[in-house]
Parts: sequence; C-alpha cells; structure tokens
Amino acid sequence: MRSLRRPRPDPRVVYQVASWALDYPSSQLVERLPLLADALAEQPAAPETAALSGLVDHLGATALERLQNAYVDVFDLSRKHALYLSYWTDGDTRRRGEVLGRFKSAYRASGFLVDTHGELPDYLPMVLEFAACADLDAGRELLQAYRPSLELLRIALQEKQSPYAGALVAVCATLPGESPATRAAVQAMVDAGGPPVESVGLEPYDPRLLPLQPAGGR
Repeated sequence: MRSLRRPRPDPRVVYQVASWALDYPSSQLVERLPLLADALAEQPAAPETAALSGLVDHLGATALERLQNAYVDVFDLSRKHALYLSYWTDGDTRRRGEVLGRFKSAYRASGFLVDTHGELPDYLPMVLEFAACADLDAGRELLQAYRPSLELLRIALQEKQSPYAGALVAVCATLPGESPATRAAVQAMVDAGGPPVESVGLEPYDPRLLPLQPAGGR
C-alpha cells in the first residue's frame, strides 16, 4: 500500500535559508536572495517553504537601510525577541555558562570548523547553519532541546507582526509535533517533557548552500 504522506522539504535547506534570513541584513544577504528563493522553489510545497518564501520576498522588496533599521528595532532593542536560545531558558545566570558549553561541545564533536564571529554559541542563525551544513542530527537535537525557546520567539514575532516570524514558523515546522498556539501551551510542552524526537529521511542536499568546511580541509 502506498504511503499518502506528502514529501517534506529538506530541513537542511530550511535551516540554511532561515539562518541567513535571521542574521543582520547586509549587502551579501541581498546578493544571496535569488539563490535562497531558487533553493526554496525546488522544495516541495509545505508550510516551511511558504513561510520562508514570504520572508525572502519581503527582504528582496525592502531597501537595505530599512531592513537594517527594522532588524535593530526587532532584535537588538528588545529582549522579547532574543535570538539566543538559552536566554529564554536561563537568562543571564551562572547556569547559562554551563548550557553554552553544550553548544560548543556539539560544534567540536562535528569535526567542522565553526566560526562564531564573536557571537555566543547559542545564537540561532549559527545553530541553524550548523544543522544545515555540519551535523543535521546534532543540530536538530539542539533545536529540539530548545523547542520552547523557538516557540516563544515565534509567538513574540507573530504578536509584533514581524516578517521574521516566517523563519521561526518554518524552523518549528521541521520539528516533530504541532507548534503550540500560546505561551501557556509552550509551558505545557515543557511540563510534558516536549514532543519526541524522530528521525527524518533526507534527500541529497544542495551543495550550493554549503559555507562551512570540514576541519583540516581549508
């Protein structure tokens, strides 16, 4: 009997596009937008690709200076939209240092050179690029472990009616289980231990989107 399940987008494509789209807007990002749009167009139709395509279209239709000003307003001037996953769970506490070590350990174990560019290792665009280009399983494990952080950020961006909410909708859609609709539902997810992690079959990944290099392969 044939499976009726629809094909899903390659999560690595979703993660790489979301990673670039969530980073500070630059001329390099603007140059990449056609590539991002093409990569999404090659994926099966799904909530992930629709949400990301809307964000990519917005980025392409908005002047760079306006994008930069809006980015600072959303992510730099408000802690309600923090892009650091452990900030949502541990804030600026001593325990957070131990938590950040988990991200560093995952990066080291992958065998890839991960340039943090001065960012903390739980910076969401970095975690997404790590999952896309270095170690999908380890990256998804980090994303799933901090699923409540992702969902809270998604809800906050949706409440602000920010186009960046599309990236969080897309990332959350790659993880098992439905996204909770409210903060109370996110707390219920935490109390229940979160949805189970599942393996996902993968199609060959588009090598045009790979910016990272294996250790020793400079």
